[in-house]
Amino acid sequence: MRTPQPLFFGRKVLYATFVLAVFGWGVGFYGPPVFLHAVVQRTGWSVALVSAAVTLHFLCGTLVVANLPRLYRRWGVPTVTLAGAIALALGVSGWARATAPWQLYAAALFSGMGWVTLGAAAVNALISPWFVKRRPAALGMAYNGASVGGVVFSPLWVFLIAGHGFAQAAWWVGLAMVLVIAVLARKVFAVTPQQLGQHPDGVPPDAPAQAAAAALARVPRLWRDRAFLSLGAGMALGLFAQIGLIAHLLSLLAPLLGAQTAGIAMGLATASAIAGRSLVGWLMPDSADRRLVACLSYGAQIAGSLVLMLAMEHTWAVWAGVLLFGAGIGNATSLPPLIAQTEFAREDAARVVPLIVAMSQGAYAFAPAVFGLLRTLAGQGPHPLFWFLAAAAALQAAAIACLVWGRGAAIQRPPVTPARRGGPPDPPSPHRPAHWPGPPPRPDDRPRCGSG
Repeated sequence: MRTPQPLFFGRKVLYATFVLAVFGWGVGFYGPPVFLHAVVQRTGWSVALVSAAVTLHFLCGTLVVANLPRLYRRWGVPTVTLAGAIALALGVSGWARATAPWQLYAAALFSGMGWVTLGAAAVNALISPWFVKRRPAALGMAYNGASVGGVVFSPLWVFLIAGHGFAQAAWWVGLAMVLVIAVLARKVFAVTPQQLGQHPDGVPPDAPAQAAAAALARVPRLWRDRAFLSLGAGMALGLFAQIGLIAHLLSLLAPLLGAQTAGIAMGLATASAIAGRSLVGWLMPDSADRRLVACLSYGAQIAGSLVLMLAMEHTWAVWAGVLLFGAGIGNATSLPPLIAQTEFAREDAARVVPLIVAMSQGAYAFAPAVFGLLRTLAGQGPHPLFWFLAAAAALQAAAIACLVWGRGAAIQRPPVTPARRGGPPDPPSPHRPAHWPGPPPRPDDRPRCGSG
């Protein structure tokens, strides 16, 4: 009698990571613009003062996200994830209750350091052990939680704050987030494929895939590696243009369409982002040059920016431009980790993804302010939209140039041989699963996976 095979646990991890992304982006990314308005309304402080707290929120997170692999090794994925959710909840509560600017900035430190443990690098770290060949589709679905977080939480925050006050809204959302993440951390994120005797993707890896992964040379100095530098710069430039344009898009479209219709246009951009990311995840062949796919995605956003230049005279240009630009929004986050998967050894990819996310977040933290200044300057001329959108298109073109510059860099590294690696790798130990990056832990520094 044949023993039934257990269900692949990676599916549960995928669904749980989707929920984590909903909370992470819904509270930590889409929340601060709403918080800014609520704090200004409650305190009467200047927009510049509160905007500085939003910038601090995103900047301080770069320090944590760049060190996520080290934190995971020291404390374990479940503990770091839950601690981040608690810090984010405390930070948002601080935003709601701050009575002095220094209290607001302290709250921004907590919220900024907390949300990145539920952000892009965390999603990649949770999905990577369970999916290799099917990682594009898995990451695409998990990152769609970010878009859903924006769709759900942006109006939810406004509704709760208007009806019950910012402090009560922060308490309810924060408590719900911590409870949900606590359950997921203990029941799902604490489990590794090795503990269940399962393989990534739910099937034993084939020999060609293992050989291809083993052929990638380790990179001793990432900051001198062309593949890393070009990938980080491309992601940072692309997200800088994207965040800067999105931050002002609603207020740019409102005079042309009306506030309500402009809101519908923003919803179309989100729907286009989900569709674009999902299509790339499901349709991109394993053998595809992922840098070229990313270039095509940025190219669609350039086309969208150029079409939006016609919005002053043609209403159709608004909808076409938003649809084109939105198609690349999701891929700007999900494609760089997929590029890292194919261009770096597994151990290096675990370092590369948090670093490029940190670089990007450190850059786009200033994007709304820079584009706001550009908008002010452009508004004094005869074509207020032209230079604003031209700057976004130019930055996306620079991102494409960076990605093209890095093509082929990975295969130009010295090939790995058994002699260079010192023989075959050690089998994974029960204290150090194979997907964890970095050197073996010390006896007193063993990762604690089971704690929640």
